[in-house]
Amino acid sequence: MTERWVIHLPVVVNDLLSAQRLARVIAHWTHVLPQTEPGGTTVSPEDDQNARHWVFCDRRVRDGQRCRLRPDHDGACARRFRVR
Repeated sequence: MTERWVIHLPVVVNDLLSAQRLARVIAHWTHVLPQTEPGGTTVSPEDDQNARHWVFCDRRVRDGQRCRLRPDHDGACARRFRVR
């Protein structure tokens, strides 16, 4: 058994787009904490938490970290957030 723990912080909104937007804001804020990996942020329906939707692109970039752009972004992946 590993000694790593994952924190689950339920936040409820009314639709997928709003959930992704709010999750993106929270992830941007938490990137200053070394314990967080904002690129791994997902959202799910309240009644089906196994059906996860990525908030950021899931592709890996340098150093094994995830791309921080939207899952449907155009162009190359990046570690920096882009203003849309």
